[in-house]
Amino acid sequence: MSVKTKTMSDVFSITDLACENDITTRTIRFYEAEGLLHPERRGRTRLFSQRDRTRLKLILRGKRLGFSLADIAEIVNLYDEAPGEAGQLKHFLDKIVERRVELKQKQRDISTTLSDLALVEKKCRARLLDLEAVS
Repeated sequence: MSVKTKTMSDVFSITDLACENDITTRTIRFYEAEGLLHPERRGRTRLFSQRDRTRLKLILRGKRLGFSLADIAEIVNLYDEAPGEAGQLKHFLDKIVERRVELKQKQRDISTTLSDLALVEKKCRARLLDLEAVS
């Protein structure tokens, strides 16, 4: 039985990942510094695995959904802990519920603020008409 060796299609350069995800290499280096990505080093060259590539996609999805980097790290790292992917998914679902509640509250706050702005605007316009009528 032979052991599979890594081929070039199994590794990605930092430039490959940056172009593929439309982000900067600096962003990838930041996620590496935060311990979220673990490329192999060959001198100064970083070689990212398929696992790193997948983790990067999950990180970026989490950022798009508005999760903090700490939440994303927690979710992504759960994959490697018991009970594995099932535990990761259950935790992620809990975080989704929390995020939805947070966003719904922000939506209500924005709606209230817009109503307040409309009321203040109406009063300002009415007062301005009064002032213009007097002059």
